[in-house]
Amino acid sequence: MAAACPQVISELRERIASLEGTSVRKAGVLPFDLADIDRLLPGGGLAFGALHEFAGGGAGTVDGAAAALFAAGIAARTKGPVVWCLTRPDLFFPALAQVGLHPDRVIFVESDREEEVLANMEEGLSFGGLGAVVGELVRLPMVGSRRLQLAAERTGTMALAVRRWRRQTEANDFGQPTASTTKWRVSVMPSEELPVPGVGSAQWFLELMRVKAGECAEFLVRACDDTGRIDLSTGSADGSHSSRRSVHFA
Repeated sequence: MAAACPQVISELRERIASLEGTSVRKAGVLPFDLADIDRLLPGGGLAFGALHEFAGGGAGTVDGAAAALFAAGIAARTKGPVVWCLTRPDLFFPALAQVGLHPDRVIFVESDREEEVLANMEEGLSFGGLGAVVGELVRLPMVGSRRLQLAAERTGTMALAVRRWRRQTEANDFGQPTASTTKWRVSVMPSEELPVPGVGSAQWFLELMRVKAGECAEFLVRACDDTGRIDLSTGSADGSHSSRRSVHFA
């Protein structure tokens, strides 16, 4: 009888999904293919069917742009169209292409208010069949984040919330709790020196600030290449030779 229980439970889940009129897809994960990062993430990568948050390390536009490019690089490695919801049409298309996300793959949805960005994100996630849904937001309320998380779970689409600040005071909202599975902060660092004078490889300081059932950490990485992939740098942000530092929050 005990051996039959898993089969009975599986059949019940299928019947419930059928009654709800939707089929929950086995989402899986999108690995970074970097062991130091992937082993900190449940399943070995960024979960599909989940909400992930990204913000710049400071209030300036440079770090905010790096966070948007990090999210774009992740979206570039998914399959299918990408919906990008925003209120400010200030994305630089060549920069998206430089991190592997060709504008031809992106459906841009412009709104006047952030509440509409949240609604458009939820609509895109509920539609299904997309590689990712990206939304640029200043604030992400807990209720709104839970709705995005649930919509992502239903279709297996990855939700990426890029937190962009207009004023320094707005950055404090990033510390508020949300339903996101992971939360990242990206800061631009001096370029990695190359043998060619005057030329360097762009570097970011990544902070994995929150991960469900995982460990927080910091990494110095090379910025996304033209396939959307990052790589660990040879040095660290504090000048040592390790590119990773673990961080434990109380």
